[in-house]
Amino acid sequence: QLQVVESGGGLVQPGGSLRLSCEVSGFSVDEVIIGWFRQAPGKEREAVSCLSPGDGQIFYETFVKGRFTISRDDAKNIVSLQMNSLKPEDTAVYYCNAARWGEGQWIDYWGQGTQVTVSS
Repeated sequence: QLQVVESGGGLVQPGGSLRLSCEVSGFSVDEVIIGWFRQAPGKEREAVSCLSPGDGQIFYETFVKGRFTISRDDAKNIVSLQMNSLKPEDTAVYYCNAARWGEGQWIDYWGQGTQVTVSS
């Protein structure tokens, strides 16, 4: 059974940095698509960044380009999201999603989320 657990959230001032980690168990991180999503109060969940297995193609939403970096540590089976130059509008619960193809369909696995608050 695949499981994902996020960590690394917290309170940071505008312009600061945080590093989120998504620990995957049950599958290797290089076998699944890993995506970071976020949901702010009163808003829908939105994609932030994702990393494909194999060739490691990376996608970033426009609003985080140049500020966030997604990376994979195969040895630790972790995908990290380095967030720099944080803004108050980045405040949200951040979720890690792992997606794999199985039984003829895409299967999604979600973590419990980690709170990121950007405030002075």
